[in-house]
Amino acid sequence: MKTLSMKSLLGALVLLSAPAFADSTTSIPAFEASITAAKSASSPGGTTILRSEIRTALDAFLNDVGYGVDSAERTYLTTRLNDTPFQQSMTGTAAKYFADFHEVNDAAITGAPLYLNAVPQTPASLFGATGSFSSARIYEGYIPNGQGVANQQTLGEAFSGAFGPQASIFEPITVRELIAQLSAYSYNVDEVEGAVAYITQISRNSNRLYRTGWSCRGCGAPGYTQGFAIAAVSTDRRFVRMISITTYAD
Repeated sequence: MKTLSMKSLLGALVLLSAPAFADSTTSIPAFEASITAAKSASSPGGTTILRSEIRTALDAFLNDVGYGVDSAERTYLTTRLNDTPFQQSMTGTAAKYFADFHEVNDAAITGAPLYLNAVPQTPASLFGATGSFSSARIYEGYIPNGQGVANQQTLGEAFSGAFGPQASIFEPITVRELIAQLSAYSYNVDEVEGAVAYITQISRNSNRLYRTGWSCRGCGAPGYTQGFAIAAVSTDRRFVRMISITTYAD
């Protein structure tokens, strides 16, 4: 899970109340500088841009002034998405991350109506959780037909409405990254594999998986708590399953 700057955390706190978005005059030059560095012969991937490098470069649109991707940044990213030489300069996994980032960060200010409800079954009955994930909170629901799709704003609003604390940015991840995320908090292989199967049941045909971090004081516990959440999104981007896991509580 990526480490967020204090500004990003503060930005997350105003997700629902203020359409304060990023400033393209600083983010675009920062992105281009990261791309230039990534394409240098001395970079980890040589002249080819790796997934880790494009992720770092795209963070410029999330960690500058305000919160999220604005319309000017969206236009720029669309141009880069359609830039064949630029796309060919990335590895396949890097290009996939860029496309996923572009899709979920569509500059929408208002989220679609995503109605999430708690799943009545326990994690133990759903995917055999007996350890770290036995207290996971699971919600799922859908956006009514014709009323939008699951994007950054929608996922953030839906998470806050269902789980309480504000989420940070939802970042696209692969199944391999999902396994690594879950394995970092559980040594029970059966539990991890069960969770992966249950989560990806929704995203298997769409490859739309996202993760986010959250923290809260007084949310279901007397002190400070923090954790992460995974969102799996269906092919039509209307059905969403979210799982929130607490990793620390005092």
